Amino acid sequence: MTRQTEGVPEAVTFPSGEPPLQDLFRSVGAVIRGKDDVVHDAVVTLLAGGHLLIEDIPGVGKTTLARALAQAMGGTFRRIQFTSDLLPADIVGVNVFEPSTREFLFRPGPVFCHVLLADEINRTTPRTQSALLQAMEEHQVTLDGITHALPDPFLVIATQNPLEHHGTYPLPESQMDRFLMRLSMGYPDRTAEKEMILSRNGTDPLVDLKPVLSPASLASARRRVEQVRLDDGLLDYLLEIVAGTRHHPKLALGASPRAALALSRAARATALLESRTFVLPDDIKGLVEPVLAHRLVPHDAVADPTARRDQVRAILQDVLEATSVPL
Repeated sequence: MTRQTEGVPEAVTFPSGEPPLQDLFRSVGAVIRGKDDVVHDAVVTLLAGGHLLIEDIPGVGKTTLARALAQAMGGTFRRIQFTSDLLPADIVGVNVFEPSTREFLFRPGPVFCHVLLADEINRTTPRTQSALLQAMEEHQVTLDGITHALPDPFLVIATQNPLEHHGTYPLPESQMDRFLMRLSMGYPDRTAEKEMILSRNGTDPLVDLKPVLSPASLASARRRVEQVRLDDGLLDYLLEIVAGTRHHPKLALGASPRAALALSRAARATALLESRTFVLPDDIKGLVEPVLAHRLVPHDAVADPTARRDQVRAILQDVLEATSVPL
């Protein structure tokens, strides 16, 4: 289930002369070298209005990817280091009593931004983790009965280290289901790593990264995702894949209806990013693993995260091979 993301078409025509989406892909790709597939899926997640979970070891560029996305889209960026003593108010904000007016004033937390990096999200308690649920699902925060809207667009990029479990709180399935995709960046190849070292010379590559979109133009692009055509035959193909996970003998928990919606929207976003007004079967097939894998629970799930990924990958490959591709 590998995908080729090179050779992205040159032009997407936006109304009112807005910049093409490929500029966003290229700008972030110039910072995250040798990881076009990861950058592609991150941009698709942003375009589809979802959220991203990155599971990988420290030092492979997770924070840089989040900052690059925010900077290239001209949005605000906030980073929260999740720890065991973090409280929900440290994320969403708090009402503070103002003696001069004898009223409570809302002090917004770091969640009020366009791109929020929830760093090492599994190091905080479930109570604090759940503070993000409403923000991720509804793009708003309710405090003391008053609802506050988040900026549009709003993207959560959460990270966790799959190899270190001491003092961590695994995300429940209900929260895993809120993430449109789960990705792993992995090590760069030798050429990309050499270029990265030679190009930096003690400077931050984000210094020269200029915005190529505005939050308003990105919000407009998100609305255009709904206009991408998903034929009935391809929709049935997508639903057959989802149903295949629910009935597979090796899975205790299959893909939810939210997963089906996520897969369809991600496929539409992929088509729009690649200058098409219609979805292809390869759009769906290429997204099956990043969109569905983290939502599935095998009956005999192994403890090792890498082995479990391989286990779920093999199951999804079985499902794809058993599902007929529409002509």
